[in-house]
Amino acid sequence: MTTLGWVGIIAGVLVLAIILWYISTANTLIRKKNNIEEAFSTMDVQMKERYDLVPNLVETVKGYMKHEKDTLTGVIDCRNKALSATTMEEKAKAEGELSSIVSRLLALTENYPDLKANTNFLDLQNQLTNIEAKIANSRKYYNACVKDFNNLVMLFPSSIVARRKGYKKEVFFEISEAERKNVKVQF
Repeated sequence: MTTLGWVGIIAGVLVLAIILWYISTANTLIRKKNNIEEAFSTMDVQMKERYDLVPNLVETVKGYMKHEKDTLTGVIDCRNKALSATTMEEKAKAEGELSSIVSRLLALTENYPDLKANTNFLDLQNQLTNIEAKIANSRKYYNACVKDFNNLVMLFPSSIVARRKGYKKEVFFEISEAERKNVKVQF
């Protein structure tokens, strides 16, 4: 075999390797993007459970907390805002506000011993606590999926394929400034 033949074979193998790498990287990006969508969907289902639970919690609390009307109204307003959010950014912001005001509502209940002894309220509070834990775990999983995807989009050489396919960095689901603050319980 001539030198030209060997060069042709090596070039063919090299081109085939590049094509296989490109296909593999493109498929990996698709899988990571699908993981993000699945993680968000799971988190969205759990947030919907919370949205459904919040009105029950508010109704239970209403009778005990007549002068806390602003907080109760704020909880429902935040819930409705979160439900109507369409983009990831809107949903993340609305979720932060809802988490913050629900925490305030639960902190306010400390001023009402009869409410704290109410079995319906205790059951709703336990359900809410469980849902909040599930949402926190879902956020962690979602953010881990986003990190993996963003690494592929940003790191060389996979960034070449990502750019050609039109992939851009995804947004992390972060807590709001309101959620970062400690909830004050006053007696």
